[in-house]
Amino acid sequence: MSESSKRTIDFMGFRRVAAALSIILVLGSAVSLGIKGLELGLDFTGGSLVELEYAEAPALPEVRGQLESAGFENAMVQNFGSDTAVLIRLPAEFDDSVGDQVVSALSQGAELTLERSEYVGGQVGEELREQGGIALLLAFFVVLIYVAMRFQLKFGFASVVPLVHDVLIVLGIFSVFQLTFDLTVLAALLAVIGYSLNDTIIVSDRIRENFRRILKGGPEEIINTSLNQVLLRTIVTSATTLVVLLSLLVFGGEMIRNFALALFIGVLVGTYSSIYVAANMLVALNVNRDDLYVPKKEGAEGSQPEEEEPPDWLKRME
Repeated sequence: MSESSKRTIDFMGFRRVAAALSIILVLGSAVSLGIKGLELGLDFTGGSLVELEYAEAPALPEVRGQLESAGFENAMVQNFGSDTAVLIRLPAEFDDSVGDQVVSALSQGAELTLERSEYVGGQVGEELREQGGIALLLAFFVVLIYVAMRFQLKFGFASVVPLVHDVLIVLGIFSVFQLTFDLTVLAALLAVIGYSLNDTIIVSDRIRENFRRILKGGPEEIINTSLNQVLLRTIVTSATTLVVLLSLLVFGGEMIRNFALALFIGVLVGTYSSIYVAANMLVALNVNRDDLYVPKKEGAEGSQPEEEEPPDWLKRME
């Protein structure tokens, strides 16, 4: 065995604990999504969004009362980043001139300015919701086909399951805390799929290489060796990505906060799933050397060596 394969972190020794944790998180997310659902943003529900800046912090109940008196029923009123910034969401029954109407209704006795006013029709919001769901399903399908062609069908399933795992957990957290889910968060989910897939591909590539060049040991031992070999690369990549996302989360402002939060959670969960969920799936699917056997070219002499040097690009990724 090579020196890199003698590291002592026993990832597979904790695989049942990791599997139980993943099942609990996924089931909890599914239950929350079924009961509470998502707090869909204006992009998906349709309606109007008005952002106001007050000279002095207003009392939100009074703002709601003024809006109801002016005929704006079912308005959602909340602070947006500071006590003087107020965000108002109105249902789709109002038209795109609602911003000026809201300012007129609230300007009596208070000094305020209109920062922005957005309007999305109900039909547009429904189309965006459908297209967003199709985009996620298409991403899963394309990943399955790609990995199955590059590696093997078992690896394809072992790559898609972690992606579903990551997306469900991010959605579950947004559902539990009723964080606004809009197009920026959907974009973050697609980015999480790409990040998690890249990490899983690196792990799968090393597992495939080790199945072909290490003749001793069972599947769990070889997978464990592979995870140890790519551990440093995984930690460095995740840490640098998380530092950037943390900066966006703290200093990026309210407009991209949920986007940065979804990515931050997705990278954390994706790093975990590329190690444990993907590896657990390979063990559960009973991957073995026969699945990765490459027929020897006709006329080739000599037996396959126990170990051979991994490709240079894979060495650089560690």
